[in-house]
Amino acid sequence: MPKTPPVAGEQPGQPPDGPDGRPSADDPSTARTREAAREAPRGRAVAERKKKYLVAPRSLSAAGFLAPSALMAPLSLSSVRQALQGIGDIDIVDTVGGQGGLGASSLGGQPDGVIVARMTDQKAGELHRRGQGRLVVERDQHLQLLDPMLRRPDLVSSLTPYSGPSVEVVVAVVGKDGAPVPEAEVSLFGGLLPSTAVTGPDGSARLRLYGEDAHTISGLYVKPLADYWSFYQRDPDLSASEPNVVMLRALADWPALQNMPRQNALGWGARAMRLDQVPPPLRGLGVKVAVIDSGVATTHGNLNRIRAGFDVINKQVDRTTWNSDTLGHGSHCAGVIAGADPSWGIRGFAPDAEIHVCKLFPGGQISQLIDALEYCIEQQIDIVNLSLGGSAPSEALERQIQRAKQAGVACIAAAGNSGGPVQYPASSPHVLAVAAVGKVDEFPPDSYHAETIGQDIDQQGFFTARFSCAGPQVDVCAPGVAVVSSVPPNNFAAWDGTSMAAPHVTGLAALVLAHRPEFQGALRARSVERVERLFQVLRMSARPVTLGDPARVGYGMPDALVALGLSVAAGQVGHWQLPAAAFGMAPGMMAGMLAGAPDGGIRYAAGFAPQQATGMQGFPFGLGMGGLRPAGW
Repeated sequence: MPKTPPVAGEQPGQPPDGPDGRPSADDPSTARTREAAREAPRGRAVAERKKKYLVAPRSLSAAGFLAPSALMAPLSLSSVRQALQGIGDIDIVDTVGGQGGLGASSLGGQPDGVIVARMTDQKAGELHRRGQGRLVVERDQHLQLLDPMLRRPDLVSSLTPYSGPSVEVVVAVVGKDGAPVPEAEVSLFGGLLPSTAVTGPDGSARLRLYGEDAHTISGLYVKPLADYWSFYQRDPDLSASEPNVVMLRALADWPALQNMPRQNALGWGARAMRLDQVPPPLRGLGVKVAVIDSGVATTHGNLNRIRAGFDVINKQVDRTTWNSDTLGHGSHCAGVIAGADPSWGIRGFAPDAEIHVCKLFPGGQISQLIDALEYCIEQQIDIVNLSLGGSAPSEALERQIQRAKQAGVACIAAAGNSGGPVQYPASSPHVLAVAAVGKVDEFPPDSYHAETIGQDIDQQGFFTARFSCAGPQVDVCAPGVAVVSSVPPNNFAAWDGTSMAAPHVTGLAALVLAHRPEFQGALRARSVERVERLFQVLRMSARPVTLGDPARVGYGMPDALVALGLSVAAGQVGHWQLPAAAFGMAPGMMAGMLAGAPDGGIRYAAGFAPQQATGMQGFPFGLGMGGLRPAGW
């Protein structure tokens, strides 16, 4: 017969309270207590769960001001690991980053590995105190892909009403020929909670808004999966009694994309940066670029030449699944950087560059980004595209970014899409931060892209994207509105975001490293000086766009011809002044250009004459701050 467990407040071995050695059955309180014990739910008491933390020895130079010198004996990664193993309730998960090997930091000569361990916040606080300033102890925060969030109403109720008014509408999404468009995201906005649904095979979606009627709906948004422009209607006139039809425009119907993908095309952003005028042989051969993102779909015709990668989030099971991209984000970025140009699709900036894919999403964290950057150091990657961000700076990640830079790895990061301050890691002084701009007339006026237009449109139609983060950390800006690029499995989509702007600069950086003479000579070796010079060239090649302040656009939008040293002829700079020392070119290159040398010393492929180059008609506009300046600046 099973024993009855002791009741609350009763200890094993407690003296019996009845004359026969058992609790008195006549005691009402005892009976009630036993009854309550029998009815109490069984299970585990709720407590704080363990989270992943990053733990690493801090270098002496970083920690010296935090603790007395007598306590500053160097800590090794192995001694930290041993200490963690001796503390109860801490689970070591992984070790990432350098561990005294390739690319080791010069900061105090300390090993640069980072231990990933699971523990509670309370345990982490205790560990931090015990480290006395000699340990990095920080949450392994989750990262986000930098896509702009659809702007929600300013005031949103936190609760859905259980009763009261509601409205249900059916939205039918079709193409120009009337064929249904499945898998399109449809959203309705009112004064309370928004409602979202996805169209089925018949192209229809049923949505219900609580606490609303048809007259209070403030917006209708349709985002297709691929191949169509988005749609947005403010204050839509909707019927609750019959389907509401939205006809989407095909991407290929837009004049600049006619016959795409059957006929190869360049996106508007590449044309704005004058990639269309770069000599065809300059294609980025010999440069290694890493895309740390959601993977890349090598099923795509523009991406099927990509051969190398590392699935960071799945490394314990299968490191080779980097070529599966369920989100499409990494494929879109990779297409902008290096989309191949067979006879169809969208060509990228550097189709001959060697692309490496580090899959970090969905679910990527700081520890995995550190691991991905370690892969880049080991593989001698030249440029890394970071279209991602975190909620706060990370000392552990910052140390790894510095290590990468010292190893000659240039990190180019998206500034962020919150419309606020520049997000991390773009805010790091060791990366190149890219904000987003758009251009009117490069997308349909009834698409959601029109909602991104800022108030600073210049004479050429450029504007700063409303979602783009701003601040003194912004180095340059690039096209990030209505950017058409590749998405799985073999389609195209027009997306917005600083995520789309950063790959434009990354692709141009690959061309600069591959073909600008100084990077084939004195700066051929991978080093921190090479990274700094690359960033300088990109900044100095930029021209002012939009009427926004430098906090929104930095030096401006980089120009491919100027960055490659291919343009600026004497007498063709208009009212812009030309301070040669600030222009950022290799010694003697400016003199050659102003003397009439059409190639400026650029290296061409065998058999290609400089006279074949397009875009040698001069440089009709000025450079950003520090380059060509308008008189009076």
